[in-house]
Amino acid sequence: MSDMTTGARPDGVRLQKVLAQAGVASRRAAEELIAAGRVSVDGKIVREMGRRIDPDTAVVHVDGSRIVLNEDVVHLALNKPRGILSTMHDDRGRQCVGDLVVERGIVDEHFTGAPRARLFHVGRLDAETEGLLLLTNDGELGHRLMHPSYEIEKTYLAEVMGQVARDLGRRLRDGVELDDGPVAVHSFKLVDSAPGRSLIELVIHEGRKHVVRRLLDEVGHPVQRLVRTAIGEVRLGDQRPGRFRPLTRAEVGGLYRSVDM
Repeated sequence: MSDMTTGARPDGVRLQKVLAQAGVASRRAAEELIAAGRVSVDGKIVREMGRRIDPDTAVVHVDGSRIVLNEDVVHLALNKPRGILSTMHDDRGRQCVGDLVVERGIVDEHFTGAPRARLFHVGRLDAETEGLLLLTNDGELGHRLMHPSYEIEKTYLAEVMGQVARDLGRRLRDGVELDDGPVAVHSFKLVDSAPGRSLIELVIHEGRKHVVRRLLDEVGHPVQRLVRTAIGEVRLGDQRPGRFRPLTRAEVGGLYRSVDM
């Protein structure tokens, strides 16, 4: 009877074993999660211990967070240095993210020599902007994260010219008209100020080209330095420039959750 339910495979792998292999919990603890109704397969809660699934096709959530079962799926965070292009290859020979992937051994480590085209960056940062860039080989996740309908929050720290007026946050939240349409920030905070310069943090859903720089230039505060510090729940933290790190299971689950996967 259970073999006819969604996601069940008589020739598959037992669900508790799949969860243990994915690093969610020990097999015994995974059984407790299942019994408590905290595990779903293809959108339906599973409570029976004998459920077998195909790890390559089943969509499994624990406590609402997607669990990546395919070991070939990679999610990485890069702290992109200034001057590096957000592309996997540049015909003009300029240094790009793809070069960092090769230099750091990411290709060999995760793909045993597979072409770096299999790994792609999610969104872009212009060459002069530093900070968090996500890389993955999960095409559907990458597409959704970049799609404006999901309104993924991106946090930036910007050093700008001039002293910030008290009403700047309100102006940015209300929206500013640019040549390709209006743009508004989700939140704004003055972090620090000194004569002739200010450090601000802003959160924005937009993904248009150079939108943060154009927005701040429009309100009279040209950007001197710009760093993206977060994408959704993934934060840059103290990660060194030019370094990659694998996302944690919680971070990956948060990204999938933010795009309804």
